[in-house]
Amino acid sequence: MCFCLESMTGKYKGFITLLKKAVPEVFCIHCVIHRQHLVAKQLGGRLHDALSVVIKVVNHIKSNSLRDRLFREFCRENGEEFERLVMHTEMVMASGRSAASLMRAVRVSEFGDPAVLKLHLDIPVPNPSENQVLIRVRACGVNPVETYVRSGSYARKPSLPWTPGNDVAGIVEQVGQYVNKFKKGDRVFTCGTITGGYAEYTVASDDDVYPLPDNLSCKEGSAIGIPYFTAYRALMHKAHVKAGETVLVHGASGGVGMAACQIARAYGLKVLGTAGTQEGLSLVQKNGAHKTFNHRETGYIDKIKDYAGGQGVNVIIEMLSNVNLSNDLQLLSNGGRVIIVGCRGSVEINPRDTMVKESSIIGVGLQTATKEDRLESVAALLTGMEVGWLKPVVGPEYPLEKVAQAHEDIIKGSGALGKMILLI
Repeated sequence: MCFCLESMTGKYKGFITLLKKAVPEVFCIHCVIHRQHLVAKQLGGRLHDALSVVIKVVNHIKSNSLRDRLFREFCRENGEEFERLVMHTEMVMASGRSAASLMRAVRVSEFGDPAVLKLHLDIPVPNPSENQVLIRVRACGVNPVETYVRSGSYARKPSLPWTPGNDVAGIVEQVGQYVNKFKKGDRVFTCGTITGGYAEYTVASDDDVYPLPDNLSCKEGSAIGIPYFTAYRALMHKAHVKAGETVLVHGASGGVGMAACQIARAYGLKVLGTAGTQEGLSLVQKNGAHKTFNHRETGYIDKIKDYAGGQGVNVIIEMLSNVNLSNDLQLLSNGGRVIIVGCRGSVEINPRDTMVKESSIIGVGLQTATKEDRLESVAALLTGMEVGWLKPVVGPEYPLEKVAQAHEDIIKGSGALGKMILLI
């Protein structure tokens, strides 16, 4: 049987390459892609018809895992506009056959530099237990903490082999027998995977899985988890901010920083933000900051002091405390609080700087949050999605094959611009 398609562009190179290797006997040399959509000559150019052809072609392949891989490659190359239709099409493809038994996943078998991140093609798909959800991963956020764990420098080390990744968004593939909040086909996100998010499938406890609203894409969903839960905890549970106070987000153009700006603005605070590039400053301004400062400019600390006036700032959300903490203490008001979100080394400060203003230095970590803290955070963030002030900013995007490069860039990059994610 031969499916002849009209034309091909570079956009679908991955899908066509895989397809030719998988079933060379069923395709003639003229199988091609027209512009941004797969177009069957006999069916015309409608999106639904394009996906129908893909289903017919891919279902000629006997291997479940290869079928799923081909279909995901096609959908990935099409982009987010396909997402709703993809969910429906996946259910059609899955009907009458079992889910794939093998998947692609990144594994770390030894601690070290980014080269220890190895992509495997034959990892068994995990099975959800009674209160768990199996998620078909569409995108997974990359967080700095994952680089610390991978390197072996983090205080808590996972058992090896280990698959990184917690901030996942995707489609529910299967649920455990006691799960009644979700069903197959639901769009969801989580920041608490059990088996790791740098993979095509992951398992999470149903208590850690949340519905992804229709107004957010899976890319945006993968940028919610750790950034927004951390920012909310920093502001509400640790700084105990009040409307009318001034908060400085020191390093505001990354995932946590952008989340902190949005939350602080929504809760009535005066928001100051810093970034290291003009593009970053513009993003911070668009996402809640009343005033921005370039932290690479000489004298920017004095500019913040002048803007804040004699009283200083009430709260500082600090992303790089090993560089900025000493200056932060000079910027605080009486009773001011520095909330430590990020640190990449040691720092020396003068404790007298805390005594004069009775200021506080407080660390934040999601792992210490109580169930009550988590439920409060969930309620607030879901409301933010509903009313529209929570809008994740997606930054650099990498395919799973480039995970090592992503880990390099998130630490050594010239400046954050939104949340880094992996497309899977």
